[in-house]
Amino acid sequence: MPDKQQQWNQRYRDNNPVDTPSPALVLTENAHLLPEQGNALDLACGFGGNALFMAKRGLHVVAWDYSDVAIEQLKQLAERQKIKLLAEVHDVVLDTPADQSFDVIVVSHFLDRSIISDLINALKPGGLLFYQTFVNEKVNDIGPGNPDFLLKANELLELTSSLRILVYREEGLVGNVEQGFRNEALLVAQR
Repeated sequence: MPDKQQQWNQRYRDNNPVDTPSPALVLTENAHLLPEQGNALDLACGFGGNALFMAKRGLHVVAWDYSDVAIEQLKQLAERQKIKLLAEVHDVVLDTPADQSFDVIVVSHFLDRSIISDLINALKPGGLLFYQTFVNEKVNDIGPGNPDFLLKANELLELTSSLRILVYREEGLVGNVEQGFRNEALLVAQR
């Protein structure tokens, strides 16, 4: 097993999932934009909160993560809750989704700039990208410290500029930092 996979497996062993992992804010606040049917991908799914949420709403969901520990826990949770989805161990950087294969792609707390164009291409015409991850203008130490995994101001908009932006939120350090949506950017965009 590669060192990177061992590292992620240990992370998921150390953080047991709750009975229902929480889906990302970008998905719950904008669930009204989801189609009633179609194929959805929860990319770098972790314990699969987004996958479970979408499957409960009737979408055909595929959940990919590099950690076999996270995938196994997601499979068990889906089985206990009688939720149908396909959870697979998958290196999402080396093996990106096929062109025009998904109606919805959700990415939460994962950033690899090199695959953004592949994700856009993987959307069917009219498909939706729900994306939420950490920014470098953080008010505390939540999220990664490595700037390679942090978005610069408006970078998510730039990375997805070929899409129609439906929702965008990134508050940075503006105003009262004790309130609002801090440490992350979120986006919903349509191909």
